[in-house]
Amino acid sequence: MNNLQTETSPAWKKLSLLAVTWPIFVDSLLRMMLGTADVFMLSRISDQVAGSIGLANEMIVFCILMFGFVGIGTSVAVTQYLGAGRPETATRIAAVAITMNLLFGILLSLALVLFSRPLLELMHLDPSMLQLADRYLKLIGGFIWVEALSYAISSVIRANGQSRDVMFVTLGVNVLHIIGNYLLIFGHMGFPEWGVTGAAVSTVGSRLLGLIVLIVLLYRRMPVPIRLRDYVTFDKLHVRQILGIGLPSAGEHLSWQSQYMMIMVFITRIGQEALSAHVYVYNISMYFMALAAAIGMGTEIVIGHMIGAGELKPAYRRLMKSLRISLVLTFVIVCIAALFRERLMGLFTDNPEIIAMGAGILLLSVILEPGRTFNLVVINSLRAAGDARFPVLMGVLSMWGICVPLSYFLGIHQEMGLIGVWIAFTVDEWLRGLIMLLRWRSRAWERKVLVKPAASSGVIGQDAPMAG
Repeated sequence: MNNLQTETSPAWKKLSLLAVTWPIFVDSLLRMMLGTADVFMLSRISDQVAGSIGLANEMIVFCILMFGFVGIGTSVAVTQYLGAGRPETATRIAAVAITMNLLFGILLSLALVLFSRPLLELMHLDPSMLQLADRYLKLIGGFIWVEALSYAISSVIRANGQSRDVMFVTLGVNVLHIIGNYLLIFGHMGFPEWGVTGAAVSTVGSRLLGLIVLIVLLYRRMPVPIRLRDYVTFDKLHVRQILGIGLPSAGEHLSWQSQYMMIMVFITRIGQEALSAHVYVYNISMYFMALAAAIGMGTEIVIGHMIGAGELKPAYRRLMKSLRISLVLTFVIVCIAALFRERLMGLFTDNPEIIAMGAGILLLSVILEPGRTFNLVVINSLRAAGDARFPVLMGVLSMWGICVPLSYFLGIHQEMGLIGVWIAFTVDEWLRGLIMLLRWRSRAWERKVLVKPAASSGVIGQDAPMAG
């Protein structure tokens, strides 16, 4: 690299994968806890209340997933421009992304407030459960824009290598949320006993306070402060770069969610025990996925900085090293879980049929989860390079062309039951994972970067045209 690039580019070599990844992992675990706290604490009132709120939360989670498409595109663009030594451009992109997610969040808030009841009626809830779920969804949904704004700001802070800041904010939100639930659901220490309404107020209040802290951190951590006019100055190239990465990612999430719902219909046909066993095993598997997802996100941030600096060969090697680390860690953790599989299932139920069925699935996870790791780690790195469309195309083809029909064939037609469905999951994960690895090894992603390397353009950080 020439002297000018060395002076202006951030020191990407100082970015430690471990330092970036472990706060993301803890943050993911905390977010899981945040999502289940209301259901767990409301179950102390009744199973009916907990069930209705759990269903409303499914819609909230779906909305939060949609906010991620701007966050993913923002993270990739910001890391590449920071790596190229262009913090001013990275700041402008961050501001545009924050405004985009805020507008999107406001639209979703209005939709949830206006149409919460019709949406819940599609679930065929009985009138008492419908009223509880509607009240909760209206309150949480009316402030879903807070989560949209928090998601965008968190993506920007992480892209700057400050993932610990986001983790500590999420920890604080969790603590405030649990305290708020304790006080407002049950009416302790002189507070009103609001039940479901109290859970919603606690959720909104804790998230609002978390948002305020994130805004303060945003202005302290950005290398170049965001100006007010940056929020309303929309550069077409920057918007195209964000959406060029984010929209395909959203398509992949929608494809996965829809095929998962279809397979859930198959599992329901197998039987109630199979459905219960699947739900319990999936909840355990979420913690396996959290580790691989954290390594994938951490690698994405590091590789984004490398690619922006034009360091393509180190970026290639970084992914291969991260993949080896994640595969070993995932395999060890899943093997430990498999050894205690019956005890783990016993935490959820005492039904011997469900325990036996779930234990068999956990044993199969020793094969499945490393394949899932391929996807979570390699796809994030492809996105970091700007190669977002190929993973989506292969994902849709594999999910709907292989996983869904194979689940039906093995689980229903061949009467293999739940184990047949999970064998289909395993085939899908490994096939997509190996295809993604071949894509990385082909180095086709080098043509997709958002910022040209200085050596090829003659100008540091010159924007690259969006590749198809």
